[in-house]
Amino acid sequence: MSCKIAPYIQRVPRLWNSTIEAHRRAVRDAILQTTDALVADHGLRSVTMSQIAEQTGIGRATLYKYFPDVEAILLAWHERQIAGHLEHLAEVRDRPGGAGERLEAVLDAYALISHGSHGHHDGALEALLHRDEQVGRAQHQLHEMIRELLRAGVATGDLRNDVAPDELASYCLHALSAANALPSKAAVRRLVKVTLAGLRPSD
Repeated sequence: MSCKIAPYIQRVPRLWNSTIEAHRRAVRDAILQTTDALVADHGLRSVTMSQIAEQTGIGRATLYKYFPDVEAILLAWHERQIAGHLEHLAEVRDRPGGAGERLEAVLDAYALISHGSHGHHDGALEALLHRDEQVGRAQHQLHEMIRELLRAGVATGDLRNDVAPDELASYCLHALSAANALPSKAAVRRLVKVTLAGLRPSD
């Protein structure tokens, strides 16, 4: 009988660990979502760990097991947002089409992401998030993504070849950073069109 029981006993810890990890992820996600909503409503300086614990439906002691303070929660939320944005942009880049079409799609998606962040956070939170090291890494990855699309477009003759792709990628990112101050998605798409016009070969 021991031979039959042993395999079952060995499987139980794996099932238990999987359940525990799923629970922890769910709690962590709930903490991040709750904190984001509270900060959006009240501002960074007004949100406390007690509020977060209460709104999430957990005890303060449990909350402190996951995060030491509000800033740590917000940085974790920001990292998740950045990762999601990069994943979305990579999916857009990999869709069928020529280099020029895919570049336009990526620039459009990036500009809309920038526009979506407009007015969502107060100044204190913006200052905190821009100190996040992952912001720099994400900007570098995005710059590389756009530069490679530009290179492909230059190779096919769809884009101008008199300016280095690296410089053009910086131009695109700086130009589209204005999207977060625009009043509508229609205005964002006009900005993308103007930016793309600067990438086309001169007649």
